[in-house]
Amino acid sequence: MATPARSAPPDPALSFRVAAAADAGTIHALIEASLDEGHLLPRTLDDVRAHAPRFQVVEDEGVVVACAELAPLSAAVAEVRSLVVSAAYRGRGLGPALVERLRQQARVDGYATLCAFTHEPSHFVRLGFSIVPHVWFPEKVAIDCTACPKFRQCGQHAMALPLDGVSLAAPHGSHTRLPITLARRGLPAALPRGAARLKVIA
Repeated sequence: MATPARSAPPDPALSFRVAAAADAGTIHALIEASLDEGHLLPRTLDDVRAHAPRFQVVEDEGVVVACAELAPLSAAVAEVRSLVVSAAYRGRGLGPALVERLRQQARVDGYATLCAFTHEPSHFVRLGFSIVPHVWFPEKVAIDCTACPKFRQCGQHAMALPLDGVSLAAPHGSHTRLPITLARRGLPAALPRGAARLKVIA
C-alpha cells in the first residue's frame, strides 16, 4: 500500500463541521459548479438535502467552501462521495483534510473499507488508497452504476483504503457486502460474482 503523503495543514481560520439540511443548497451549488470539470456525477437538491448529515463541510466566515460525503454502500464499505473544494480554496489541503475526517468517521462507524471513484486517482493514492477493479465493489455497481447513463464508460478509477488493516470481506454470500438499499429491504444477499478480497496493487 502506498504511504500517505503529508499535506499542508488547512488554514486555521477555516472551520470543519457536520452539515445540516440548511446547507443543502450551498452544497448542491458547489457540486453543480464542478460538473463542467467532468469529475463529479450530478446530484439533485432533494438527494443532497436528504443526506446532508453525512457531509462534512469547511466554512470560511460562515460560508461553505468545500464538502464531502461519507456514503454507506454496505455494512462493510463506505464511499467518499461528492468531494468538492471551491476553486478559490484549492491547494490549501482541504480535500485531504476532508477525506481524513471521513476516514475517521468511517472507522468509528465500523466500516472495514473506504472507497472512492475518481478521474484523478493520484490524489487518493497520496492518501493511501489503492486502485482496484470496479467489480471489487459490487455494492457500488448495484446502488449507483447500473442506473447511471455513464455505466461502463465513466472513466473513473475505483480506489480502496482498508480501515481494519486486513482486507475486504469476500462479497459473495456475505451479508456485510450486501448493498445497503437491498439490506434495508430485507432482501437476500445476491451479489455479482467476480469480486475478490482486497489486494493492494498501488
